[in-house]
Amino acid sequence: MARPSKQIDKSQYETYVILGGGRIRCLRCTAKSVRSGEQCGKPAMRSSKTQKCTHHGGRSKGATTVEGKQRIIDAHLKHGESTLLAKAEYSHDSAKLSMLEDCLHVLEMTNAKRRQGRKASGYRPLVDVEGVRQFLLETHLHNV
Repeated sequence: MARPSKQIDKSQYETYVILGGGRIRCLRCTAKSVRSGEQCGKPAMRSSKTQKCTHHGGRSKGATTVEGKQRIIDAHLKHGESTLLAKAEYSHDSAKLSMLEDCLHVLEMTNAKRRQGRKASGYRPLVDVEGVRQFLLETHLHNV
């Protein structure tokens, strides 16, 4: 029988399901419904490392070769629209926008509230006029 994954908190889940009129005892799938909050009632596959049934990915082994993993990385889409490259460009542009906002506050050109939340990757805070000047020089040189 397959061992339960280390990630599973056994206090939340029923470990076994009884089938065949009480004659067969199997490991139970640990997938949980988002809608109802209940555990899946199907038996887990013996070959599943994560204790899942066939419906919840028990057969999936994922890419095993280096080429296969690279193909997944290259073709990875989120919501069918943005690739990893597009997400990286968005993050860069978001960091630049946050730094421009810092410029406005350092130069006292606005008194509006700053955007809340986590800053994008690549963001570095601008706290003085010299930092603003350096940022504007870098931005101008990249656009030329």
